[in-house]
Amino acid sequence: MTTQPLPHGSASPRFPRYARVLSIAGSDSGGGAGIQADLKTFSALGCYGMTAITAITAQNTLGVRGIHGVPPEMLQAQIDAVVQDIGVDAIKIGMLHAPEIVQVVADAIRRYGIANVVLDPVMVATSGDKLIHDETVAVLVRELFPLASVITPNLDEAGWLIGRKIADVADMASAAQALLDMGAQQVLLKGGHLPGDWVVDLLAGRDGARQELGSQRIPTHNGHGTGCTLSSAIAAYLARGLPLPAAVESARSYILGAIAAGAEVYTGRGHGPLNHGFAPQAQLVFTG
Repeated sequence: MTTQPLPHGSASPRFPRYARVLSIAGSDSGGGAGIQADLKTFSALGCYGMTAITAITAQNTLGVRGIHGVPPEMLQAQIDAVVQDIGVDAIKIGMLHAPEIVQVVADAIRRYGIANVVLDPVMVATSGDKLIHDETVAVLVRELFPLASVITPNLDEAGWLIGRKIADVADMASAAQALLDMGAQQVLLKGGHLPGDWVVDLLAGRDGARQELGSQRIPTHNGHGTGCTLSSAIAAYLARGLPLPAAVESARSYILGAIAAGAEVYTGRGHGPLNHGFAPQAQLVFTG
C-alpha cells in the first residue's frame, strides 16, 4: 500500500493541518532560550514548530562560552526546505548575528509573502553577554522592522536601538514612538527591567493605538529565555488566528504561568529556565 502526498499547504476537512510556526534563531545548548525555548513554547501552545538555525552557541545558565554562525546559504536552505514543503503560518525571529544573515531572512519573508512575523531583536543574553555585531543593527532596522508584524525589545535593547536609556514607565511611550519612527509597524516594549513590583509592557502601533499591559512581578531566579518565550508565544497565537492584541495578551498570560511554575526550581547554578510545559495543550491545533 502506498501513501499519496497531500496537496501543498492543503487544509480542509479531508486534509487538516497543524498551525505551523517557524523559529529563525540561535541554538541554546542549555535549552532555556533560543530555538529550544521556542519549540517548547510552540508545543505547549498547540502548534507545530520548525527551525532555521542562525547560530550555534555553547552556553549554560552561567553564560555564553562561544558562538558559531551558520553560513548564510545554509540558513537560506533551511528556510526554503521548510516553507516549500510544510508551509508556515507565522515566524518568530530571534538572534541574527551578522548583516548577511539578516538579509537572508528579509529576502525569504518577501519571497514567500509571510504575513505573521514576530521580531525579537536579541542583542544581549540574560547573563550580559553580547550576541550581535554592531554593524548588524542598522541592517536589522532597515530590512526587518518594516516586515515585522511586531517587534518585542526589552528596555536595554530598545535603549541601544534609539540611543538613550529608558529610565521609567513614562519614558516608554516616547521610546516606543521612536521605534515606530524607525520603521516598526507595532512595538511591544517590555518593561521588566525597570525596578518595582508591578511590571508594565507597552503595545504601540503606527495608528496611534497604545495599550499598557501590567502584571505583578513574580520573584524568581529563573529568567533565562523569558524574551524568547514571549515572542514565540505571540507567534504561536498569531499562527492560531488571533489578532495581534489578543495574541500579545494570551502570550503574556502563558509566560506568567511559565515563570510562576518554574520559580522555585533549580536548573544549573545561574539564571535557570522557565517551566515551558506547565500547561500543555491536549493536542496540536488543526486549521481548516
